[in-house]
Amino acid sequence: MPNQRELLVHHFNTTDTISGVEAASIYKIRSLPRRIMDLKLMGYEFTSEWRKDPTGQRYKRYILISTPESR
Repeated sequence: MPNQRELLVHHFNTTDTISGVEAASIYKIRSLPRRIMDLKLMGYEFTSEWRKDPTGQRYKRYILISTPESR
C-alpha cells in the first residue's frame, strides 16, 4: 500500500490542487499541511489560497507550482 506522500504525488500527477477535505475523504490524510511540507522537502513547490465553501466555511486549497522533475 502506498504511503501518504506517494498518494499525494500520484494525485498531483493528475491535478494540481487539493484541499484538506479532499485529502481526508479520498486518501484518509488527516494532516495535509504536514504532508505538503514533506513534498516541499522533496523539491515540490506550492502556493495556497483561502476559499469559502457554499456555507461560508473557509478552507485552504494547496496549488502545485512545480515538481522536482520540472526544474
